[in-house]
Amino acid sequence: MRKPKINVVIPAFNEEQSIGKVIADIPMDIVSEVVVANNNSADSTKAVAEAAGATVVDEPRPGYGFACLKGLDYLKEKGDTDILVFLDGDYSDYPQQLTEVVEPIVNGTADLVIGSRALGEKESGSMTFPQIFGNWLATTLIKFFYNVRFTDLGPFRAIAWDKLMQIDMKDQTYGWTVEMQVKAAKHKLRSVEVPVNYKRRIGVSKVSGTIKGTVLAGYKILFTIFKHL
Repeated sequence: MRKPKINVVIPAFNEEQSIGKVIADIPMDIVSEVVVANNNSADSTKAVAEAAGATVVDEPRPGYGFACLKGLDYLKEKGDTDILVFLDGDYSDYPQQLTEVVEPIVNGTADLVIGSRALGEKESGSMTFPQIFGNWLATTLIKFFYNVRFTDLGPFRAIAWDKLMQIDMKDQTYGWTVEMQVKAAKHKLRSVEVPVNYKRRIGVSKVSGTIKGTVLAGYKILFTIFKHL
């Protein structure tokens, strides 16, 4: 059997200080291509990512979901992805753990794998109280309404390409991660979690680092959970 083709999408907004470190830590012995979706950055994110060996696609519309969808559009045109991995560009994830995140899909026991920060080790201060509470509330509601247990809405995740096409992602902003998980539940995908570690990001969070971002993200996450019931 041939080895599955694993590609990575990293949405990035003003991550010039961190994006090179993220790309350098990705295990390229199992990854075919790293795609950085440059989300209207005003700094040197694009140049740093390209210098580090990534393919960069530009998405001028601000929004995490917009960036992820732009990365998907690029890979759809190429048509050669078996497993897609998402992780953040702020170096809060440990890209070295990608091997652990994709393993359940590679060995045929899962369709979607969430890297759970709740199950892993977190550096002190790496997650704010609103993040921790929001994850708890969202995953509790998913368990209640969809009867699927998650512990996190973590950005570090992997999904089988055919299943990703099946669930037909649409969210353009803050609801991307939760949309994927509730749609996976509705489509009865085999979803599992693996522990991943988490550290303080480089720079300020674009979501939890501001009151406006925290409120909008919380609203969009709850809206998405109820929207797909």
